[in-house]
Amino acid sequence: MTDDILFQGALAQSDALAKGTLTATDLMQATLARIDAVNGAVNAVVSLRDADDLMAEARAADAAPRSGWLHGMPIAIKDLANAAGLPTSMGSPLFAGQVAAKDDIMVARLRAAGAIVIGKTNTPEFGLGSHTINPVHGPTHNPYAHGRSAGGSSGGAAAALACGMLSVADGSDMMGSLRNPAGWNNVYGMRPTWGLVPSEPEGDSFLHQLATNGPMARNPADLAALLDTIAGPDPRQPHGLSQAPALPQIAGGMKGVHIGWLGNWGGALPMEPGILEISQAALQQMEGLGAQVTDQAPLFDADAMWDSWITLRSWQVGAGLAAVYNNPAQRDYLKDTAQWEIGRGIALSGMQVHAASLVRSNWFKVAAKAFETYDVLALPSAQLWPFEITWDYPREVAGVQMDTYHRWMQVVVPASLLGLPVVNVPVGFGGPDDAPAGLQLIGKRGSDAALLRVAQAWHAATDWPNARRV
Repeated sequence: MTDDILFQGALAQSDALAKGTLTATDLMQATLARIDAVNGAVNAVVSLRDADDLMAEARAADAAPRSGWLHGMPIAIKDLANAAGLPTSMGSPLFAGQVAAKDDIMVARLRAAGAIVIGKTNTPEFGLGSHTINPVHGPTHNPYAHGRSAGGSSGGAAAALACGMLSVADGSDMMGSLRNPAGWNNVYGMRPTWGLVPSEPEGDSFLHQLATNGPMARNPADLAALLDTIAGPDPRQPHGLSQAPALPQIAGGMKGVHIGWLGNWGGALPMEPGILEISQAALQQMEGLGAQVTDQAPLFDADAMWDSWITLRSWQVGAGLAAVYNNPAQRDYLKDTAQWEIGRGIALSGMQVHAASLVRSNWFKVAAKAFETYDVLALPSAQLWPFEITWDYPREVAGVQMDTYHRWMQVVVPASLLGLPVVNVPVGFGGPDDAPAGLQLIGKRGSDAALLRVAQAWHAATDWPNARRV
């Protein structure tokens, strides 16, 4: 089998498996050969399982009735989630080699649909920082610009997709982790409406509403199919959402879709040269596909939004990692930026958190009013091109000093703060290394299928992942 089937996508692979023109054994063999050929250079897939065991599972899948659309198809899980029998290091030396006893909800749903879990995908330590590098597995290189960042925290998943090592992948997103790496790796990544894809029923289930799991793929149809697989409420948790399956709804084009272009938020967000231009070129092409694009002035005060965000984020990170931080024997194993974030979160008062949530509530009302005019709001997926892999984070963007380790990703905050659905669409290549860029398409809560329909129309016209492969 040639590499073509590896790049056709998950639904194409599934259809071939169902028709018998492809076997799970051949697909697994091709996948492992592809990983052997390219993973050494990019370091996207980690904790890869034994090849003989995987081939045996593929043969068993060929002999068994189909259990779902992913039957017999390889998948690797982001190394923040638990997959039974595989280590969950979270990129931290504290947890290196720790083997999961059971699957997380998302992983269990993937297995129930027939997927064969082959390993994990690389991530930053505890997923903090949109740059996939950690002391356990090392850095993930950008496949299109070796020596540059693949983004994060789902950088391993995005790079694996770009290289044809996977056809679909899971990821998670608090501060752009499904969007920035997708943009920097010329693939699609979707942050779903918050509550559509459940997390784990552990710890607090009411207060923390920033991060979510979501799908990544090389085309929107696969993105929709994976979303439909992992979505749906968990009865042990509040706030869960149900939506009609997205995949049947993605046809229809983008004629009449009204897009509000937010640009650099009235100058509040520094952008490297070429970022705005490549985004505007994509939007102009969308106008040619029937969309209406309107330049929109800033909808809300960027500084107020940022202060709200870093308060709520530090509060959530601090709550999640307080036990590690408060253990003197473990704290020194945390990277400096993690210690700063956790310490900041622990020190917050309840009234500070309340004040931040009030700002978020006001922004939600403003955004809801904007969606009475627009179907989609658009922003770049990152404010700069992929940076040098040796950096811990960019200290400046377009000459503007960054005052925190994550300020350079401020462009993703408007959607993250409100739990809005966002699809990153690839928009081409540029910058000093001719690297990929992406565009955030943001919708109102519950508009996941409508966003995927816009993305599908864009993909049908451009197909950037296949137009320029690595």
